Amino acid sequence: MRHKVAGKRLGRTSAHRTALFRNLVTELLDHEMVRTTEAKAKELRRWGDRMITLGKRGGLHARRQAAAVVRRRPVVQKLFGALAERYAGRPGGYTRVVKLGVRPGDAARMAVVELVGRDDGTQAAPRRRRRRKDDGAHPHAHAG
Repeated sequence: MRHKVAGKRLGRTSAHRTALFRNLVTELLDHEMVRTTEAKAKELRRWGDRMITLGKRGGLHARRQAAAVVRRRPVVQKLFGALAERYAGRPGGYTRVVKLGVRPGDAARMAVVELVGRDDGTQAAPRRRRRRKDDGAHPHAHAG
Protein backbone atom coordinates (compact mmCIF):
# COMPACT_ATOMS: atom_id res chain seq x y z
CA MET A 1 0.00 0.00 0.00
CA ARG A 2 1.14 3.54 -0.76
CA HIS A 3 -0.56 5.35 2.09
CA LYS A 4 0.81 8.87 2.58
CA VAL A 5 3.52 8.42 -0.05
CA ALA A 6 3.61 11.61 -2.10
CA GLY A 7 5.01 11.91 -5.61
CA LYS A 8 5.70 9.58 -8.51
CA ARG A 9 8.83 7.47 -8.78
CA LEU A 10 9.06 7.70 -12.59
CA GLY A 11 11.34 4.66 -12.74
CA ARG A 12 14.34 6.56 -11.35
CA THR A 13 16.44 6.43 -8.24
CA SER A 14 15.70 9.12 -5.66
CA ALA A 15 18.91 11.01 -6.51
CA HIS A 16 18.16 10.93 -10.24
CA ARG A 17 14.57 12.05 -9.64
CA THR A 18 15.68 14.92 -7.39
CA ALA A 19 18.24 16.10 -9.94
CA LEU A 20 15.65 15.86 -12.72
CA PHE A 21 13.12 18.02 -10.91
CA ARG A 22 15.73 20.52 -9.74
CA ASN A 23 16.70 21.03 -13.38
CA LEU A 24 13.08 21.16 -14.56
CA VAL A 25 11.94 23.65 -11.91
CA THR A 26 14.96 25.86 -12.63
CA GLU A 27 14.08 25.92 -16.33
CA LEU A 28 10.39 26.49 -15.55
CA LEU A 29 11.16 29.54 -13.41
CA ASP A 30 13.69 30.85 -15.93
CA HIS A 31 11.73 30.38 -19.17
CA GLU A 32 8.26 30.27 -17.57
CA MET A 33 7.37 27.28 -19.76
CA VAL A 34 8.72 23.73 -20.05
CA ARG A 35 7.71 20.97 -22.48
CA THR A 36 7.98 17.49 -20.97
CA THR A 37 6.03 14.28 -20.51
CA GLU A 38 2.66 14.35 -18.79
CA ALA A 39 3.78 12.42 -15.72
CA LYS A 40 6.79 14.68 -15.17
CA ALA A 41 4.63 17.75 -15.82
CA LYS A 42 2.12 16.82 -13.13
CA GLU A 43 4.88 16.26 -10.61
CA LEU A 44 6.68 19.46 -11.67
CA ARG A 45 3.57 21.47 -10.73
CA ARG A 46 4.15 20.59 -7.06
CA TRP A 47 7.79 21.70 -7.19
CA GLY A 48 7.03 24.92 -9.08
CA ASP A 49 4.19 25.98 -6.80
CA ARG A 50 6.32 25.30 -3.74
CA MET A 51 9.19 27.44 -5.08
CA ILE A 52 6.88 30.37 -5.87
CA THR A 53 5.39 30.11 -2.38
CA LEU A 54 8.93 30.40 -0.98
CA GLY A 55 9.53 33.43 -3.20
CA LYS A 56 6.36 35.09 -1.92
CA ARG A 57 7.31 34.40 1.69
CA GLY A 58 10.63 36.21 1.25
CA GLY A 59 13.20 36.28 4.01
CA LEU A 60 16.59 34.70 4.32
CA HIS A 61 15.41 31.24 5.35
CA ALA A 62 13.01 30.95 2.39
CA ARG A 63 15.72 32.21 0.03
CA ARG A 64 18.15 29.55 1.27
CA GLN A 65 15.50 26.84 0.95
CA ALA A 66 14.84 27.91 -2.64
CA ALA A 67 18.56 28.15 -3.42
CA ALA A 68 18.95 24.56 -2.23
CA VAL A 69 16.62 23.47 -5.06
CA VAL A 70 16.98 26.04 -7.85
CA ARG A 71 20.24 25.60 -9.74
CA ARG A 72 21.15 29.16 -10.76
CA ARG A 73 21.47 32.33 -8.67
CA PRO A 74 19.86 34.66 -11.28
CA VAL A 75 16.78 32.40 -11.29
CA VAL A 76 16.58 32.64 -7.48
CA GLN A 77 16.76 36.43 -7.81
CA LYS A 78 13.96 36.36 -10.40
CA LEU A 79 11.91 34.11 -8.09
CA PHE A 80 12.21 36.46 -5.12
CA GLY A 81 11.83 39.58 -7.28
CA ALA A 82 9.61 39.61 -10.35
CA LEU A 83 7.76 36.34 -9.74
CA ALA A 84 7.06 37.09 -6.07
CA GLU A 85 5.58 40.46 -7.06
CA ARG A 86 3.50 38.97 -9.87
CA TYR A 87 1.88 36.35 -7.64
CA ALA A 88 1.66 38.42 -4.44
CA GLY A 89 -2.14 38.60 -4.58
CA ARG A 90 -2.68 35.04 -5.79
CA PRO A 91 -3.39 32.40 -3.11
CA GLY A 92 -2.01 29.46 -5.12
CA GLY A 93 -2.20 27.68 -8.46
CA TYR A 94 0.77 29.35 -10.08
CA THR A 95 1.34 26.70 -12.75
CA ARG A 96 -0.78 25.17 -15.48
CA VAL A 97 -0.38 21.88 -17.38
CA VAL A 98 -1.55 21.86 -21.01
CA LYS A 99 -1.62 18.47 -22.70
CA LEU A 100 -0.11 18.35 -26.20
CA GLY A 101 -0.74 14.85 -27.50
CA VAL A 102 1.80 12.11 -28.15
CA ARG A 103 5.48 12.31 -29.08
CA PRO A 104 6.11 10.79 -32.52
CA GLY A 105 9.14 8.70 -31.52
CA ASP A 106 7.77 6.67 -28.62
CA ALA A 107 4.13 7.79 -28.29
CA ALA A 108 4.79 9.30 -24.86
CA ARG A 109 2.06 11.71 -23.78
CA MET A 110 3.51 15.22 -23.83
CA ALA A 111 2.49 18.36 -21.95
CA VAL A 112 3.58 21.92 -21.34
CA VAL A 113 3.96 23.28 -17.82
CA GLU A 114 3.69 27.06 -17.78
CA LEU A 115 3.40 29.79 -15.22
CA VAL A 116 -0.07 31.34 -15.10
CA GLY A 117 -0.09 34.91 -16.43
CA ARG A 118 3.30 34.83 -18.14
CA ASP A 119 4.99 38.10 -19.13
CA ASP A 120 5.07 37.67 -22.90
CA GLY A 121 1.30 37.15 -23.10
CA THR A 122 1.56 33.95 -25.12
CA GLN A 123 0.04 30.79 -23.82
CA ALA A 124 0.87 27.16 -24.58
CA ALA A 125 0.97 26.12 -28.19
CA PRO A 126 -2.37 24.78 -29.41
CA ARG A 127 -2.62 21.08 -30.14
CA ARG A 128 -1.63 20.19 -33.67
CA ARG A 129 -3.08 17.25 -35.53
CA ARG A 130 -0.80 15.34 -37.82
CA ARG A 131 -2.22 14.39 -41.19
CA ARG A 132 -2.25 10.74 -41.98
CA LYS A 133 -0.15 9.67 -44.92
CA ASP A 134 -3.04 7.89 -46.64
CA ASP A 135 -5.72 10.59 -46.40
CA GLY A 136 -5.13 11.75 -50.01
CA ALA A 137 -5.01 15.41 -48.99
CA HIS A 138 -1.62 15.99 -50.55
CA PRO A 139 -1.94 17.78 -53.94
CA HIS A 140 0.66 15.53 -55.59
CA ALA A 141 -0.78 12.28 -54.32
CA HIS A 142 -1.10 9.49 -56.88
CA ALA A 143 -4.59 8.70 -58.07
CA GLY A 144 -3.55 5.06 -58.19
